[in-house]
Amino acid sequence: MRYRVKHITEYQYASRVSHCYNMAHLMPRNSRRQKCLSTHLDIQPGASFNVKREDYFGNWAHHFEIHNPHKKLRIVATSEVETKDQVSMMDLDLGVTCAQARELMRSARDMDTLMAREFMLDSAMVRHSDDLKEFAAAIFTDDKPLLKATLELTQTIYREFKYNPQATTIATPIAEVLERKEGVCQDFAHVQIGMLRALGFAAKYVSGYLETLPAPGQAKLVGADASHAWISVYAPGEGWFEFDPTNNCMVGEQHIITAWGRDFFDVTPLCGVIFGGGENPTLSVSVDVSRL
Repeated sequence: MRYRVKHITEYQYASRVSHCYNMAHLMPRNSRRQKCLSTHLDIQPGASFNVKREDYFGNWAHHFEIHNPHKKLRIVATSEVETKDQVSMMDLDLGVTCAQARELMRSARDMDTLMAREFMLDSAMVRHSDDLKEFAAAIFTDDKPLLKATLELTQTIYREFKYNPQATTIATPIAEVLERKEGVCQDFAHVQIGMLRALGFAAKYVSGYLETLPAPGQAKLVGADASHAWISVYAPGEGWFEFDPTNNCMVGEQHIITAWGRDFFDVTPLCGVIFGGGENPTLSVSVDVSRL
């Protein structure tokens, strides 16, 4: 499937910002199931310094500085992307078992597994806990294939957690999300990653977009799509496989990857420092994912 993604971010400030320094993860990356065909970042007011680089995880990180005083910042990221279904095992009853995966994560010396091990460790927003381990332990029995168990955990989170944008903020700890069983896609991804890591598996946080389709007979609204988050788990000898706990599915061609890392902190769409601006800036975000 080929898509055009348009992501518009606007900040309105109460008073002038004298200058600012920013980093954006808004440009889709390449993966084994995705190819970024073109991408462009339009920044207003114009940036005094602007550079694109690959970060530690291979994502496109865009650094820019604005030295002109301004009360409005508008960033428009426009990309064309080609996606396909992920290459996965047709039968989840086959493949490496949970016990085999744990052992291989400890003992294997191939480069892919060695590189995956850092995604077993605690990160800024995802830390091991007995509660996370206890929640998922019964699903990941030794003889069950890892991917089948991960899908079952995906289904369990979807079933037991309520989607509620008012329940959490960007900084809500996953311990609180686990206790309240409410949140958004970022929270559900963090919880699932925490459970997988607590059980001895490697898991990534994936950010991007999900094409949403209107109800039958209704027109699709421009800008009605949104940023999204899901997870990727590593099966030794088989590779990385993506799951979406918010939508109760394995990831397909309607999921468009922007970046991946250990957690949200590594792939924040836009972060930075401003000088001035007053209190309570207004933020608006519009995302449109359209088929080409």
